[in-house]
Amino acid sequence: MEKTQRENMTDLDRFTACMDYRETDRRPNHELGVWGQTRLRWEHEAPETVKDLTWSWFDGEEALGFDRQEYIDVNFGFLPPFQHTVHEQTDETMLFTDAKGMLRRAYKGGMAYGTHLSMDQFIKFPVETPEDFQAIKKRLIAALPTRYPADLDEKIARWKKRDYPLTLGRNCAANGFYWRAREFMGTENLSLAWYENPSMMHEMMEFYADFIIETARPILEKIEVDCFVLNEDMAMKGGPLLGPEVYREFILPHMKRLVEFFRSHGTRYIAVDSDGDPTCLIPLLLDAGVDTVWPIERAAGVSPQAWRKRFGKDLRLWGGVDKMLLAKGRDIVKAHLREFIPLIEEGGFIPTVDHTVPPDVSWDDFRFYMDAKMALLEGDFKALE
Repeated sequence: MEKTQRENMTDLDRFTACMDYRETDRRPNHELGVWGQTRLRWEHEAPETVKDLTWSWFDGEEALGFDRQEYIDVNFGFLPPFQHTVHEQTDETMLFTDAKGMLRRAYKGGMAYGTHLSMDQFIKFPVETPEDFQAIKKRLIAALPTRYPADLDEKIARWKKRDYPLTLGRNCAANGFYWRAREFMGTENLSLAWYENPSMMHEMMEFYADFIIETARPILEKIEVDCFVLNEDMAMKGGPLLGPEVYREFILPHMKRLVEFFRSHGTRYIAVDSDGDPTCLIPLLLDAGVDTVWPIERAAGVSPQAWRKRFGKDLRLWGGVDKMLLAKGRDIVKAHLREFIPLIEEGGFIPTVDHTVPPDVSWDDFRFYMDAKMALLEGDFKALE
């Protein structure tokens, strides 16, 4: 790419060139977000500095130099949702049914901006029998007008002139096959259902592929998007929560059909989000036509370097910055970022913290990380020495 072309790159130019392993003026600057407790900490540490932040980092954050992105808001959830009902509460905990029909117990202490300090206890789920699944399908009618923004056509007219990436659905809007089944049934019940009730699971996977396709169709017939992200979270530190054989039998045919639909409507990149270590499922994702996996959670023993070595350029990578290292000192952060230099030079990699930024990271720690990362993105590798 000529120098003058690189100097005039838009956020969209930069993103697609990076994803296609081409030269750029710099690599894209993206991040996921922060815990509510992290935001509260930073508001105490640097109130004047952070007061104008939008905290919507998927869209961008001008004050931090993030590249702009936009998302088409689509409601892939239950319509109507279950009624949020509080059943009992103490000074410390609350037992409630959420909008997804799950009975949960939450610890109330230390909550900040909607973020709990600990994971809720999940007690009961809305699907326990095949009959429950038939009932819940009535809340997942595809393409209802209320699933889309009221001003969608006006936004589409603006998006057709965009110079930044456009993604169908915000993060965690289109929850994937495993994710949605887990919300229906819970991890333990789902782990048994593949074997004890395979007919229901085949029906469930087919139904959900149809639902996503038909809900996305009215938009994709009006505008092509750059990305579609399917949120799965189907792995933990020790590996995936379902084996390759189960994925191949129950999910892969429908994942292929889903990807083919999006590709046929001009969607350029298809990403799957999973925490933990989904490594043994990545060949199946690639077989289905997925080209990107994120956020590459380092605590699970995975790394973008290892994935690139194993899967080559067929797999684009987002994430991979170990959130556990950001508060451990500047030399450690710089050494960690230096490990990404070959991937930055090669392309197909956008480094971000491997989930939202935790509250042990001070504002000064984060600012140092951001300055060092920007030097990495710009190819100023001497700044990391």
